[in-house]
Amino acid sequence: MESEYLDAGWRTWPNVVTLVRLALIPVFWWLLFATDHRALAAWLLAVLGATDWVDGWLARSLHQTSTVGKILDPTADRILVIVGLIAVALAGGVPWWFAGITLVREVLVSVLTVVLAALGATRIDVLWWGKVSTFILMATYPLFLLTTNPHHAALATWQHVVRDATWVGGVAGLTLAWIVFFSYIGPASHALATGRAARRVK
Repeated sequence: MESEYLDAGWRTWPNVVTLVRLALIPVFWWLLFATDHRALAAWLLAVLGATDWVDGWLARSLHQTSTVGKILDPTADRILVIVGLIAVALAGGVPWWFAGITLVREVLVSVLTVVLAALGATRIDVLWWGKVSTFILMATYPLFLLTTNPHHAALATWQHVVRDATWVGGVAGLTLAWIVFFSYIGPASHALATGRAARRVK
């Protein structure tokens, strides 16, 4: 019987999008810290965050799901989120306590993913609410950056308004992200048991 899952290989359009996202992360860092184009850096960070949805849509639409993509895409997401939040905090766009809580969550997700894989757990599908929380946070950090100015220049009225709204969304997104994190405990335990059972059968 033919398997329902067909690996499209590594040369796929979704993987190209993911690789471009990774390649542009240093460009974002350069724009933010080596130039005065803070708004441009903020928009680039927002676009890079949106490409996470683009490569997923391409994989489904073009039937180009691949094993490489399943590893590369979440890895790129983690790198982008971690670099983005550290950069925005360094630039004074967000308090370090907020960035720290976000960073701890991302590091825990990364470590647990590696540990589960090393213990032989089967792959865990990403929860839909996890994607929502990631999207909110990836929108929050560019907005925080957009509502600050180089050299501590005074904020415009629209920046004050957007920043207040961003705080509401940011706290909601971060809270949801932690709720989703604990929601993975059940699926992770099941994936670990399934993986170990499969190894015993072999």
